[in-house]
Amino acid sequence: MRRPARRLLVLAVLLAPGLAAAQPALRPGIGESDPRRPVALAEAPWRALGRVQLEIGGRCTGALIGLRQVLTAAHCLVAPRSRALVQPGTIHVLLGYDRGTALGHARVVAYRIGPGFDPARGGPAPADWAILTLDAPLGLPDRVLPLLATPPSPRTPLMLGGYQRDRPEVLLADTGCRLLGLSAAGPAAMLLHDCAGTRGVSGAPLLARGPDGGWAVAGIASRSAPSAALGAAVPATAVAAMLAAGE
Repeated sequence: MRRPARRLLVLAVLLAPGLAAAQPALRPGIGESDPRRPVALAEAPWRALGRVQLEIGGRCTGALIGLRQVLTAAHCLVAPRSRALVQPGTIHVLLGYDRGTALGHARVVAYRIGPGFDPARGGPAPADWAILTLDAPLGLPDRVLPLLATPPSPRTPLMLGGYQRDRPEVLLADTGCRLLGLSAAGPAAMLLHDCAGTRGVSGAPLLARGPDGGWAVAGIASRSAPSAALGAAVPATAVAAMLAAGE
């Protein structure tokens, strides 16, 4: 009894080129082919990632950079209607979230955002980062990701994974992308990459190998690019310098 209905659905899609053409627009930053795949949450570096969730709705991705610190994007903390920053207590972090379960849960008690970030306009882009302070430690030290003190070189292999809008219940990652370079010189520079990622990957760590060979945070994913050919991330260097200075 269900087969005729399924055939009708398939025919409707095939006979509606406008609908088929509109589908990629719902997933900016992916492109025609999709390299993203589910990853093992128990393995490094994915065990450091969690879903950042607002009580008013809205989801992003974050990564543990301390037992009680999560790095994400500042624009993820902006209420869509008022364009104001939400209260810390209305933000939750679900570590290792997967289809309704999580390895750990904590509520945010405070946060700090990039200097100069304006929630009303969601920028400037280099200030689009936030450090969330949790009400309790999440996980163990082996789940914490270090920050790179210097940007990686062009063509450095990267990975990008997060809880993305088209499949928010699982962690999807592009594990075969590269750094293209810097958008500019100086403090306004963004990391340009070809990693696939759509809405919901904001705040996720752009991952590269550190000096010791382990995975580290090279940048913080900002808003999705129109295509998968070019994405932008806030360099983690400013955050690393601030933490090193004890600010």
